[in-house]
Order: sequence, then structure tokens, then C-alpha cells
Amino acid sequence: MILTDTHTHLYLKEFDDDRDDTIQRAFDAGVKYLLLPNIDSSTVKPMLDLCKKYPTNIFPMIGLHPADVKESYKEELALVEGLLEKERFCAIGETGMDLYWDKTFVEEQKISLRKHIELAKKYTLPIVLHARDAFDEIFEIIDDTIDDNLSGVFHCFTGTNEQAKRIIDWGFKLGIGGVLTFKNSGLDKAIADIPLEHLVLETDSPFLAPKPFRGKRNESAHIYYVAEKLAEIKNVSIEEIADKTTRNAVELFKFNFG
Repeated sequence: MILTDTHTHLYLKEFDDDRDDTIQRAFDAGVKYLLLPNIDSSTVKPMLDLCKKYPTNIFPMIGLHPADVKESYKEELALVEGLLEKERFCAIGETGMDLYWDKTFVEEQKISLRKHIELAKKYTLPIVLHARDAFDEIFEIIDDTIDDNLSGVFHCFTGTNEQAKRIIDWGFKLGIGGVLTFKNSGLDKAIADIPLEHLVLETDSPFLAPKPFRGKRNESAHIYYVAEKLAEIKNVSIEEIADKTTRNAVELFKFNFG
């Protein structure tokens, strides 16, 4: 059984005391591949250093997290563009919009998202979208920019069934994480009739730990519990969930560089 965590922040300080042990626990749990979304300029080096340490298992993305779009966002985006010219990445991200914490930079977030989409098309890379309290704003931008050169995933999907179907109509995938295991999330119902071919698994670790670890630090090994819950919802084996979601991830991100 091979699982893939398509979204984990293993380079963050929360893992400084046991990073290698955390990665080994993931391997022991059947998680062979781990994909790292970038946050901002401060996380690029630790992210790339970790990927170089585990070159056949851990792969980087490059982008500017929407919650980190501030006054200096143009300089941050210039750094992203420069790195794309000299490093290899499996995706553009994470980007998107986040209107939950702060709406000060709404327009700048929109500009940043459009720039990430431009780069995704230019470099033929999938885009990883963070959408918190911002589905309508993101949908408007995707509607305006979607074409055959744009693909990606709505990471940590927590939307409705209607939103899920609109996303997969664009050819995007849904990133399913620990929220699926929460009792009253409603995510189980939202994806009940969504075929497995449209889903990938993720943890967003160290955040959003699934049951029975809710409220604690999340890690990639915990993706097993997400896969287990999805297998229950789809009435298939966990092995089938692992196989199909990993195949989906490889198809989308093309990260198995060999």
C-alpha cells in the first residue's frame, strides 16, 4: 500500500525536534511520497533543503501563501518567478485566497492569485489553491482564466457538493484531509458521490489533525486515518483508496522523478 500526502509543511519549526523521525513514521505507515507547499520567502531554503535530503520521496512547490500577501507581495512574487527559472518544482503553491483572518489585502490577494495562475500556465505546472471564506472570489478568477493549460487542486476542500462538482468540471482535484474525520464537518456528504478519480489525500500538517489526534500536532503518518474514513464512505478497501489517490497525485503533480 502506497499513500501520498499531497500537502504537508514538514519544514516548519513544529518539526524541528523530530523531523527525521516524523518522516520515518510516515514511511512506516505506507506514506511514500510527501509534497511540500511553500509559504513565503522565509520557508524556501528549509523546504528545498529537506527535499534534497529525501530526493525520491519529498518534492517542493513554490508560491506565496495568500495569508502572507502583505505590503511586500510584489517582491515575494518576483522571488517565486526567479526560483522557477532555476529550481524544479512539482506545483505552483500554495496560493489562493484567505479572507478568514484579514481582509486588508483582498485586492492584492487577487493579483497574487492571477500571477500564480500565469506562472502555472507558463511552466505547465498544476496550481494548489487555498480557499478559506473565499470560494466565490476564487471561482470568479478561475472562471476568467480556465483553459486546457490550467490544472490543480483545491487543497483542504471543505465546500459543498455543488462547489465540488464545479471544481471537478474544471478538471481540478479536491484535496481531502483530516476535516473528513470530524463528526459534524459535512464533508462526507459533500463528496459522497464524487468519484475517486477526482480526489487526492493530504494532511496539511502540522495543522488539522484527524480524529483521534484532533487538537494535536498533525503529521503525514496520520493520513492513514483520512484514507480509512474515505474507504468507509466509498465502501471500498483502504488499499484501493491508497492506490487510486496516489495514482491521481502522480498524474497531477508528476512528482515521481525517478
